[in-house]
Amino acid sequence: MISRRLFLKTTGASLALAGIPISGHTRDLPNGNIVVIILEGGMDGLAAVPPLGDPDLERHRKALMATNPISLNPFFGLHPALGGYAGMLANNEATIIHATNFPYTRRSHFEGQNVIESGNLTPFADRSGWIGRALDLAQMPGRALSIDMPLIIRGNLNNDNYYPASLVGSSTASPALMRLLSRHHQGFTATAFEKLSEKYAYEEKAAARDPVSLAKYAGRQLRNPQGPSAAVLRVNDFDTHANQGSDKGQHSRQLSELDDIFLGLKSGLKDEWKNTIILTLTEFGRTVKINGTVGTDHGFASAGLLAGGMLKKGQILTEWPGLANKYLFEKRDLQSTIDYRSVCAAAIEKAYGLDHNLIADKVFYTPALPRLTDKLFL
Repeated sequence: MISRRLFLKTTGASLALAGIPISGHTRDLPNGNIVVIILEGGMDGLAAVPPLGDPDLERHRKALMATNPISLNPFFGLHPALGGYAGMLANNEATIIHATNFPYTRRSHFEGQNVIESGNLTPFADRSGWIGRALDLAQMPGRALSIDMPLIIRGNLNNDNYYPASLVGSSTASPALMRLLSRHHQGFTATAFEKLSEKYAYEEKAAARDPVSLAKYAGRQLRNPQGPSAAVLRVNDFDTHANQGSDKGQHSRQLSELDDIFLGLKSGLKDEWKNTIILTLTEFGRTVKINGTVGTDHGFASAGLLAGGMLKKGQILTEWPGLANKYLFEKRDLQSTIDYRSVCAAAIEKAYGLDHNLIADKVFYTPALPRLTDKLFL
């Protein structure tokens, strides 16, 4: 039961690939692929998907509202930096989940990021991640090409990681030589050489490291029938405490990069787009009200952006709580009304063909987790 996990990193983004089936070990090929885009820092869902029909939005944050938001329906708009994603919505290839998050409320980056990757609501209580556990259940555990295996793809079975050295000739070592050395050693040394033979059998080609190139590369790998079935992209700098901006500024730049990543994934996936589910994760949203430095602080609920050909239709799924002071979480944050773990569970059920009750219990440790699969996917 061995699959490979691959990790590429740049200053603005990183990529991990996981769940490559191995003939004779993997039970079945999955129904589809899951791509998670982690937006580190706390993406402002009220800026990305503004509830223009809520009369309290402008009262709370006029200085952060985009001048010409893209109209989605009479109530919601979309930040103009997400123009490509808007086209996916219009083409029934995207879905927005609003007023949502993992039910973590303490507003710590370190704890929140651990929670959304592990899927365990108790920070730092788990050594595995929710995609890793899902791959275990789908009988596709594996390893990562990285110095540090990303938590979200760590499973409980056969975890292994691998990072190629820069020494001359190290990337072209012979798997046959490793197997020969394994046969002439015993115990741990023999096992180590055997693992090296498996690792060197995978030829890793160079790839550009900017976020869009990583997205296109991920798409190309995912469309390989014997390739990975999960990808994790990480984008940072969503922590906008000061000078957040509206039409321009740090948050707008990050949304524009996210838009390019969605388009890059679609470009790389080609026909495999129809078998792929893409979803964003962020550790928390931002405060409803603007702070003293024209930014926002750590909040609670945000918006989740989904895309891919397995979605049912272009829609905004929400139980909108309202932005009046009396409706805010702890009198400062957008309230979360949809547990985003249900969205992740639905993606696993659709892509990997696992039973919802099994996912709820073994992946997210919440047997009563609501099932959203039929609302989101074909």
